[in-house]
Amino acid sequence: MKLFPCGHATHPQWPMAAGLVLAQLKAQMALRDYAAAPTLGLVYITDHYAPMAQDILEHLSAELPEVTDWAGTVGVGIAASNVEYFDEPALTVMLCAVPADQYRVFSGVAPLGSGPGMGFEPHTALIHADGNTPEVADLIAELAARTSTGYLFGGLASSRGEAVQFAVGGNGNIKGQGAASGVFHGGLSGVAFGEGVPLVSRVTQGCLPVAAAREITAAERNVIYELDGQPALDALLADLHISLDEPEAALAAVRATLVGLTHAGDLGAGDMVSRTGNFGADTRVRHIIGLDPARRGVAVAEVVEPGMRMAFCQRNVQAARADLTRICAEIREELEPEEVTLPVAAALAAPEPQALPHPARRIAGAVYVSCAGRGGPHFGGPSAELQIVRRALGDMPLVGFFAGGEIARHHVYGYTGVLTVFVA
Repeated sequence: MKLFPCGHATHPQWPMAAGLVLAQLKAQMALRDYAAAPTLGLVYITDHYAPMAQDILEHLSAELPEVTDWAGTVGVGIAASNVEYFDEPALTVMLCAVPADQYRVFSGVAPLGSGPGMGFEPHTALIHADGNTPEVADLIAELAARTSTGYLFGGLASSRGEAVQFAVGGNGNIKGQGAASGVFHGGLSGVAFGEGVPLVSRVTQGCLPVAAAREITAAERNVIYELDGQPALDALLADLHISLDEPEAALAAVRATLVGLTHAGDLGAGDMVSRTGNFGADTRVRHIIGLDPARRGVAVAEVVEPGMRMAFCQRNVQAARADLTRICAEIREELEPEEVTLPVAAALAAPEPQALPHPARRIAGAVYVSCAGRGGPHFGGPSAELQIVRRALGDMPLVGFFAGGEIARHHVYGYTGVLTVFVA
């Protein structure tokens, strides 16, 4: 695969932003190292543009008639190469040059199928979902089961208004569904990829455990009653070094605390906290939503059951920066060959000002989905999160959004980032 053309822009008027993006895309498509005739477009918009989503999609489709398939969604912020757009009208587009027989756009009018006779075997999938959809977590798990690897990557749309999704498939809709506009509200949509589209994906955590992991030994629905056989509330107080005798201080500490949860059957469940002190990729962070002083229970924003592992945690900027750097290093190490030619070595070692997209890095494009509570403001400055990615992997075509929940495998995460690169 060649490099994926990618463009991004901000402007109060969406036609101006779209014009700037299209100019970038068409200029790159004329370059030798970039794909000249991609057919799949990924489009992400900030919620300022959500009411104009249909107009934006129609305009992009008309200006890029060779692109037959589109997918994307809305976020309170969006990500592009080395830049984040928060609380401003913005648009980003990446055109993916993957074989037409190796992907399928799916939506409510064109569900993702699998098995004999389908003509396509889903291997992985980029997924966009509306968090207000009933039983969305179960639907995501069901969709993961339809892929041969069980691996999904993506996130829940985030918006202060309409939570729109884009999904246009050149192979049409299922029979009886009629025409579709390509802009959807609710449910799931995205792109499934075949085995011929190699990907490397990693999850980066943004919270740091404040104490050792414990086993849930008694629970009912979303209330934890016992940890390691001891009252859960007592464990929380001990781990935070607080007392209910000082209610104001205790309340402030609890409000700043979250819970990391891992299912007993997940890979690495017995090693929930790594030797570096960070959570592993199987841990999902959830809010504490209440305390039960009478039964010494702690209520969390997920249904729990005995046998699960958990650890109280807090958001930590240094840990988030270090973990993001770690996953980028893992991706780079996986992509770099053991032996390289001199031109390839020069490209890989280029200092940041010269780190332009280069085929030698073997990254055709990337999708980054991060929590709406992360981004530059959390990492210490405008676009700081995406700048960490660039420093570690060099400049590369990248799109993404800041989500209301991040998806990797069959899990919905919180306060994480999911970085996925298409391997050239």
